Amino acid sequence: MSFKNSKAERTTITRNTFELDEIVGGNLFETLVVLAKRANQVQKSMKEELTGKLEEFATSQDNLEEVFENREQIEISKFYERLPKPQSIAMQELLEGNVYIRRPENDQL
Repeated sequence: MSFKNSKAERTTITRNTFELDEIVGGNLFETLVVLAKRANQVQKSMKEELTGKLEEFATSQDNLEEVFENREQIEISKFYERLPKPQSIAMQELLEGNVYIRRPENDQL
């Protein structure tokens, strides 16, 4: 997944809804559903990757008295916090035409 190199906006910007509904086929609700589903996919992928990287630093001790600050772990967390939000990545992918939309009613032919 290329969300690390995404050109998505890191801040909130206003979009023209008339342009968005034309991308999917003239239905704004369908466009929003597609964006929400794609954002969930991106978010799951990001979370799995972050969890995998942070598991390397996990300790098997349940002792709350000893808390270690690992500089590498903090840097990894900060990197993922600076990435664009999944909704922004999904929007950018949709605008670039990188989202495949499968319609079940058309598959029954």
